[in-house]
Parts: sequence; structure tokens; C-alpha cells
Amino acid sequence: MRRATVFFLACCLLFATHAAAQANSAAKPFDVLITGGRIVDGAGNPWFGADVGIRDGVIAEIGSLAGRSAGRTIDARGSVVTPGFIDMMGGSSLPLLLDPVSAESKLRQGITTMMVGEGDSLAPQNDRTAAQDIEGASFKISWRTYAQYLALLEKKGVAMNVIHNVGATQVREIVIGDEDKAPTPQQLAEMKSLVAQAMKDGSVGLSTALIYPPGTFAKTEELIELSKVAAQYGGVYFSHMRNESTHLLEAIQEVIRIGKEAGIPVHIYHLKAAGEENWPLMEQALKLIQQAREQGVDITADIYPYIRNGLGLRALVHPRHFAAGSDAFVKSLAAPSFRREIRREMETTSDWENWYRWVGSNWDNVLISSVGPKGDASLNGLSVQAAAKRRNVDPWDVFFDLIKQGDPFVSPKSMNEGQKQAALRASFVSIDCDAAPINPANSAASLGQSSAPRAFGTFARILAKYVREEHVISLEDAVRKMSSLPANSLKLFDRGRLSPGFRADILVFDPAKVQDTATFDKPLSYSVGFDYVLVNGTLVIDNNRSTGALSGSVLRHQ
Repeated sequence: MRRATVFFLACCLLFATHAAAQANSAAKPFDVLITGGRIVDGAGNPWFGADVGIRDGVIAEIGSLAGRSAGRTIDARGSVVTPGFIDMMGGSSLPLLLDPVSAESKLRQGITTMMVGEGDSLAPQNDRTAAQDIEGASFKISWRTYAQYLALLEKKGVAMNVIHNVGATQVREIVIGDEDKAPTPQQLAEMKSLVAQAMKDGSVGLSTALIYPPGTFAKTEELIELSKVAAQYGGVYFSHMRNESTHLLEAIQEVIRIGKEAGIPVHIYHLKAAGEENWPLMEQALKLIQQAREQGVDITADIYPYIRNGLGLRALVHPRHFAAGSDAFVKSLAAPSFRREIRREMETTSDWENWYRWVGSNWDNVLISSVGPKGDASLNGLSVQAAAKRRNVDPWDVFFDLIKQGDPFVSPKSMNEGQKQAALRASFVSIDCDAAPINPANSAASLGQSSAPRAFGTFARILAKYVREEHVISLEDAVRKMSSLPANSLKLFDRGRLSPGFRADILVFDPAKVQDTATFDKPLSYSVGFDYVLVNGTLVIDNNRSTGALSGSVLRHQ
């Protein structure tokens, strides 16, 4: 009897304490209160009606909160309320350092967090790599480690959240240079040490871009050894794979092998099957990834919603011509015989990622997106064929002149809509822009990054084209692919869902009005319809106007 009495009194005390806590919480005003919206929570659940209360940058409560005190109340009737979107590959964070307004190209399509870095990364650096010119930049690299760079970014302030990875190409260039050489045991140990330091500094994982020299020179075994280091710190292996066309399945198998042997989660950037003869490979690729997942491999992928891909124009040249480095390649272009050799390879062989073949050997299908600061800007937006017509020369002359000046960014037409829809229906596929932030009024600060429409329209296009117009996927699944799925892949377990205790990265928009406006003819055009965007509980877009708030966080992987 006495034990029952004690238990009863304990329950009463617990209830009273809980009730007091609730009363105290109810008495404390919210910083922001969003009322009357349809909640799409990011987990893929059907929408439900509720209010969202935000306090100290965190979602404090979800429920019937109308009438509660708040510093700011947003009426979301007729709109949906979702987690902020996460861009799985955002190019570079350097534009945020140079021009905070550049973040709007992301924010105005609902992106509140981006992961940056591919084969190259902003850190680590040594004296030699830091002395190299950054295309379009008028400053010198002052940092050497990610700890130093991230501190610099934090001091400047950012309007969105950003998380970095460490590029395998970057550490290779520091230790080996840009030549086609295998690392010695001592060099490999030095590369592994650089990866370890970057992971300690907060990098989320190791990334590769295996079609671009010198990254393409790395053998699988080298990548496995570097990935083992990232795995020791709970990291992820991200890859622009070695092949996205004829040997797509073999390239996926390499990623799977790295995941298994290094004991690391793996992620494939911008999954695609390039070239009409290879389009059927997408279904096989998706099945291969799904089978690996069923066998216990933690593998995911992302796509962007355009049938043109984007890459540096030099990627059309066989990587073997860069074996002695980029400078030696440029010098060789002066010889007509060398140009003829490259043309012959591009027209007749495919023992590498021959993008000229995957656009139907048609220069009309290669759009010049950005010639870079050293090129003729009047060619931007033209195909190589159209540029040749304007100059009254052979298109091959335009091609060689452009790659001699630098590495212009181009958009080859290589994919089809069928593979995009198939990938979107796969449960493990998230979304990326594969483009850095850009300020349309100061595009030079993009540092030669993509000026393709995906930089401004990717996430809005998913909602407008594939959800609202074509009904390929539901709104709830689209939001999941753009929030909780990438958050889990990046180990950002306090973001990507609308739930009490999660960071308040939140969007309020009318799904009937969201629209991408960027095109390949006019790529520097903001998306519309995202009326309210909050980053860490602060409005950065307020009733479709930028507030200029720098409330983003430089995220460090723990």
C-alpha cells in the first residue's frame, strides 16, 4: 500500500512539473510564429494543418498556437510550410565571402543550406597552390587550413548555412602536382594527413571529380586509402564519377567498392546517363544502386532537373593530353598537328568520357555558358556552332581558341527527360544545383562558376515542373528529397525536418505560384514564389524581399 502511495505521489509530482514547464513555455513569447499553413514536415508524411513557433533559432513548438505572443507573426493560410532546402553540391562558398548578395540565387529558390566542393576544395592550401590565380578573383589566398578559411567565412558572415568537404584533387595537387603520377608511399601518407586535418577542422567528407585532370589520374586504390581516413572521422565519400555514359555502371561499381573497402557512406553527384545510346542505362544504374543499398551499402545520389549537363570545355579533350600538366597542354595547342590529333580522337574514339560524341558530334549542342574573365563575353549563351558562324570560322577553331584561353564553362545537351523522371522516383535521390552562388548584378564574383540556369532555378523547377505540372512525384516526396534526405546524407541531424528542437530553417510558399524563371538564354534570373525564407530562425527573405540578414552558420561536421 505504501509503495502504491509513493508511486501515486511521484506521478502527481511529475505531472505537476510537466504542467508547470508547459505553462512557463506558453507564457514565453515566440520570436516568430507561423500560423494557418499546411505543414509538409520533410519526412515524406502527408501534410497536416498546424502552427509553428520559433524561439532562439530553433523550432520551439508545433501545434495550435494561434493567439500566442510573438515578435513577428506570419499568416501562412493558403501556403505550405516546409523545411529549408539543402543543395547537395553548391559549387563554392567563395562568392559568399566576396559578395553576400550572391546567396540570393540560392535563397530565392528555397535553399537554406549548401554543401560545397567537388574535386577541388578551398582548403587545404600550400604556398604553391595559394599562389595560383583564382579565376576572376582580385585577392590572394591567405589561409592554409579549413580552420583558417572557415573562421574567415564566419567573420564575414553568411546569409545561408554552408558545409564543406575536402577535395581529393586538392590534396593531390598539394603533394604531387597536376601531372599523371602515382603517389609514393611517403606522398600517400602526406595526402592522408591532409585529409585527416581537414576532417578535424570540420569537413563532412572526401570528394572527387574523376573526369577532370589531375583528379582523373587517381586510381581506385588511392581513393580507398584517402576514404579510410575520412571514415575514421565519420565522414562521407562524394563523387563526380569517372564515367557518366558508356561505362556508367562500372563507375557506380567503383563507388560501391570504395564504400565497402573504406567502410564509408558514399554519394554520387548529379547522376546521369549521357549520350542517346546510353539513356537506357539510367534504369540499370538505379537498380544497381538499390541492390547495393539492400546489401547494406550506404549509397545515395542526386540529380539536377535539366537535360543539359555542365562542365569545363577542356573535359572534351582526352585526359592523357594533360599528363604533363595544364601549362604543357596549352603550349602544345600551338602546333596544328596536335590540334588535328585531338580532333581525330574526339571524332573517332570513345575510350574516355567523350562528351563530343555524347552530344551527337554536333557543336550546336554545346552551349557556351561562361567564357570566363579572359574570354569574349559576347559568346556567352551561344553554341560553339553559332559562335563560329558569328566569327565566320570553323567551329573547331572556336573550340581550340576557347580552351587555349582557359576552361570555359559549357552546357552540352546530353540527357533526356525520361531519365530525370526515373531518377526522381527513386527513394535515395536528392537534388543539387551543381553551381555556386551568383549575384546577377555582379556575376564576376562568381569566379568563373556556372552561369547555367540551374544556379538560379533548380529547386523551384522541381516543384513547378515535376510536381505541379507533370505530377512525377508528390509535393511531400519532393520536399523530402530536398530536406531530410540530404540532411541525413550530410549527417545534419538537427536540420531537414519540421520538428521541435530542430533548427528553424523554414520556407513559406504557395506551391501553385513557385516558378523558375532562369533559362539557358537568360540564366541569371531569380526564381519566384518563395515569399518567406528563414535561416536559423531569422527572416532572410521577408514577403519576397531580401532583409540582408547574415544569419547563416558555417557548419562543421562533428
